[in-house]
Amino acid sequence: MKFDVKKSACFLLIVLIAVLPSCKYANPKYISEGVIDYNVKPVDENSPMAGYAPGKMTAKFKNNMIAAQMNVMGGIFSTTLIFNPQKKTLTQLVKMLDVKQAIVEDEKMLVNEIKAYELIFEETGEKKDIAGYKCKKVVATKVDDPTDRFDVWYTDELNIKNPNVGTPYHAIEGMLMQYRLKRNELELEFTAVGVEKEKVEDSEFELPSYYKVITKQEMDDFFKSLQ
Repeated sequence: MKFDVKKSACFLLIVLIAVLPSCKYANPKYISEGVIDYNVKPVDENSPMAGYAPGKMTAKFKNNMIAAQMNVMGGIFSTTLIFNPQKKTLTQLVKMLDVKQAIVEDEKMLVNEIKAYELIFEETGEKKDIAGYKCKKVVATKVDDPTDRFDVWYTDELNIKNPNVGTPYHAIEGMLMQYRLKRNELELEFTAVGVEKEKVEDSEFELPSYYKVITKQEMDDFFKSLQ
């Protein structure tokens, strides 16, 4: 039988296209479940709430949900933000000594949160590695203060769909690896330092029954009382 090099090459190319995933999907780092560790610092060291700024944040992700926990004072004070993109809700858990309370923000409330910290983004084309992931840089500008600009880095190498829906970063289709966010009168800067693939329990994304659900105003008043 005569060996046809051209036909064989074409057949091999078709097979490769059919069975091989793209580079992104073949990347072992392209995970849909795991943990991201961030270093955290207050943007304004003189803020009345700066003393409650955590040094670290752990963000657990699974099924496109994210639960980010921060501890202060050796765990005496902790807060967890749970985002559920399917329900379009953001749940904040706050624990301080015997106080365990939570608020659940719906889509309308989240829109108001976005307006309070509205950003516009400018792509730069710059890239660098953060925590082992290739990241792209955009420059963020605050709509209510155009003089306030800062760098944001994100990656599309993690398998998390629409991780920023319901946040001021909803226009960015990628996991944030360095960014800022303001909540409860405290603006923080987050920088990813490590990503690990590991099993995450479903309970991490649930509101514990022993937490008292309060209104957003009550939660705001609670944080003001700490200043």
